[in-house]
Amino acid sequence: MSPMKPKFYVTTPIYYVNDVPHIGHAYTTVACDVLARWKRLDGFDVFFLTGTDEHGQKVEKAASAAGLDPLAFTDRVSTAFQDMARAMGVSNDDFIRTTELRHKIATTELWRRLQDAGEIYLGGYEGWYAVRDEAFYDEAELTIRPDGTRVAPSGAPVEWVVEPSYFFRLSAWQDRLLEFYDSHPDFIAPVSRRNEVLSFVRGGLKDLSVSRTSFRWGIPVPGDPAHVMYVWLDALNNYVTATGWPDPAAPRAGFWPADLHMVGKDILRFHAVYWPAFLMAAGLAPPKRVFAHGWWTIEGEKMSKSLGNVIAPADLVAAYGLDPVRFFLLREVPFGSDGDFSRRALISRMNVELANDLGNLSQRSLSLVARNCAGVLPPRGAPTDEDAAILAAAGALPALLRGYIDRQAFHEALEEVWKVVRAGNGYIDRQAPWALKKTDSERMASVLRVLADMLRSVATVLQPFMPGSMTKMLDQLGVPEDARDLAALATPLSDGTVLPPPRGVFPRHTDDVT
Repeated sequence: MSPMKPKFYVTTPIYYVNDVPHIGHAYTTVACDVLARWKRLDGFDVFFLTGTDEHGQKVEKAASAAGLDPLAFTDRVSTAFQDMARAMGVSNDDFIRTTELRHKIATTELWRRLQDAGEIYLGGYEGWYAVRDEAFYDEAELTIRPDGTRVAPSGAPVEWVVEPSYFFRLSAWQDRLLEFYDSHPDFIAPVSRRNEVLSFVRGGLKDLSVSRTSFRWGIPVPGDPAHVMYVWLDALNNYVTATGWPDPAAPRAGFWPADLHMVGKDILRFHAVYWPAFLMAAGLAPPKRVFAHGWWTIEGEKMSKSLGNVIAPADLVAAYGLDPVRFFLLREVPFGSDGDFSRRALISRMNVELANDLGNLSQRSLSLVARNCAGVLPPRGAPTDEDAAILAAAGALPALLRGYIDRQAFHEALEEVWKVVRAGNGYIDRQAPWALKKTDSERMASVLRVLADMLRSVATVLQPFMPGSMTKMLDQLGVPEDARDLAALATPLSDGTVLPPPRGVFPRHTDDVT
């Protein structure tokens, strides 16, 4: 009986369905997909969740503007997000919608537990509310524009709301949250975002309005259907719903608490303050980690429909290919920082790092095997110091990348791979196996085997980033389909393995972008 695999649960935020998917949504989803694929390669039993957040006043208004009832509207937009995940080659295990019955059942149970614990009480809300953000703000957080209108930190307009409301006793959780952050220093990342949350909580927490009566599109409060639950209490619970909670015998029950919630920096407060407080108040464990990444600008400008620069992920893939886009998103900027998307930068990464560095190295090496070794994998001879150095660098990649990916430092992980790729190009130029054919065919074969083994390590660890392209490369290296996880790298390929004819994996891209 094989040992049970360790579990790993990663989530994207569930995307709000008042608009269509754009590159920012694809960025978050691809990052989670890379992490999920890596963990599967590393022997974990992975649960990867994404989905859509479909309740709230903003959705109700967007549906009305579209001339649709809210459910028909959310059906349409949710489908667009599922299509986006497919277009980006995402390997999610579940797609949750907050309009599903399973979610309504779980969220109603969460409310009951909070109420039974004395954490929810009925009162009245009077204050500033931003429909676009589905968030409440204090006066001190607002900016007054020259025309006298007030806006939230996000730039969303706010309106003064007066209505009866249930409240969650968030103020009672201030010290307990600070203790939790102190005892779990890696709970919020990166460090700059952790510091923001600590500052916010230390500044004092007020009880949080968790119901609304001014609209109907939401989950009714149990026992008081005049109220619907605050959309964030509803939405955040999706992560628990998907594990089958509150059924302790559900097949995925063992995946909670989640190992990682990946979110945009604009919704960190909800995930790092409200969510752990809700969970602990209901007697549930909080997630292990929340990582807030940055935002993308487009060609130096903020992404907006009015500027007409919103990029649909499917259009990007159609123009440049899936794997190059996935690679660029996680290679271009340090993960966690803001970044700028430009077609020039994407094409540069494609041509320099994919086509020239990795693609050319693979094509040169395998073409030499095809021409000079009868198309079969040659044996490795006694290693020189240079052979040993490059093989050691390639062999170290799984452990190196494991550390970076566990910290969500995807850009650093890719740089470690490219150090080996660049070293491989230097190695083949110095060893010149095409010249060795005339002087020392045995050494030529040994050099080509070193290159093949190095490329196998590179292609194996790059599978989560570029699954389609690395499948092609591993096929050409003669790696069996059942020997493509990290553990399989410990077992060398058999001498004499027949290799298929080599074909280019990364063609150069030409475009009129200047």
